[in-house]
Amino acid sequence: MLSLTGPLSRFGTQAADGLRVGMDLLGAPAPVLVDDAGEPGRVAPTLDVLAGSCDLLLGPYGTSTARAAARWARESGRFVWNHGGAGDRVQGAAPGRVVSVLTPTSGYAGAFVRYLAREHPGTPLRLVPGRGGFGRQVVAGAREAAARAGVTVVDEGPGALFLAGSFDEDVDAVNRLPTGADRPVVVGTVAAGVREFGRAAHDPDGVFGVAQWVPGAPGTPEVGPDEATFLDRYRAATGTGPDYPAVQAAATAAIALHCASVAGSTDPGALWAAATALRTTTLYGAFAIDPVTGTQTGHGTTLVRWRDGRMSPV
Repeated sequence: MLSLTGPLSRFGTQAADGLRVGMDLLGAPAPVLVDDAGEPGRVAPTLDVLAGSCDLLLGPYGTSTARAAARWARESGRFVWNHGGAGDRVQGAAPGRVVSVLTPTSGYAGAFVRYLAREHPGTPLRLVPGRGGFGRQVVAGAREAAARAGVTVVDEGPGALFLAGSFDEDVDAVNRLPTGADRPVVVGTVAAGVREFGRAAHDPDGVFGVAQWVPGAPGTPEVGPDEATFLDRYRAATGTGPDYPAVQAAATAAIALHCASVAGSTDPGALWAAATALRTTTLYGAFAIDPVTGTQTGHGTTLVRWRDGRMSPV
């Protein structure tokens, strides 16, 4: 179930492409994809239908829809693999019923805050959330990271700026920033962690982003396809390279299939036992979950910076 139309379709469709490519590389049947249009109210009825014909259920892309999927899993007693809901409250909403693969929102801004403390000591930081709960959770985590790093958080004034809204909110805010001496010393945003930011922002150069995944990870993953093979197949299928929503969806499918194989069952209790015992890597990075809540603890974000129209790890 993915947002193939609606406000989240920009990345929902990427996740769908990633699932198709990943499942094909795993030699698994093609995924059954149903559009939730980014509407939380459509999630439970859609999962009810899918649960009648599918052995493994991957949740939607987006915090609000993933929250609805977690509620459905808790109330129905079914099991959902969460690849698209980073919110901390989403990841811990249904212990024993939801396993999350992506870094929770509270950890998004940590790398940016640590960079600021290291490279621009004494520079105050202004944090600006978007309209939804996602941004507020990112900012709450950033405040905690700033306190640990000795960075002063301010409500206004010069210094550094970190934006934590939806993709469109962040892009619009960056496009409205002043130039010259009035521009913040350092600008970071959640949206700048995907390649799409380079096409949407008027001048992306110099902006920092936090990415759930960037290409070029060393080593060979223990579970699922390797990065080079996945990227080649994805480009052949879509004509372009993936952003992290596609990769995290493919990695989640690989983890789900692996756990089902280890458990020898798709019973929720057996899947939970296999997932909580697993410490591994995929093309997406490290995987480990909190054995009590199901929150992702192994994976972390990567700080990136835009330069000459390209996004590169810092």
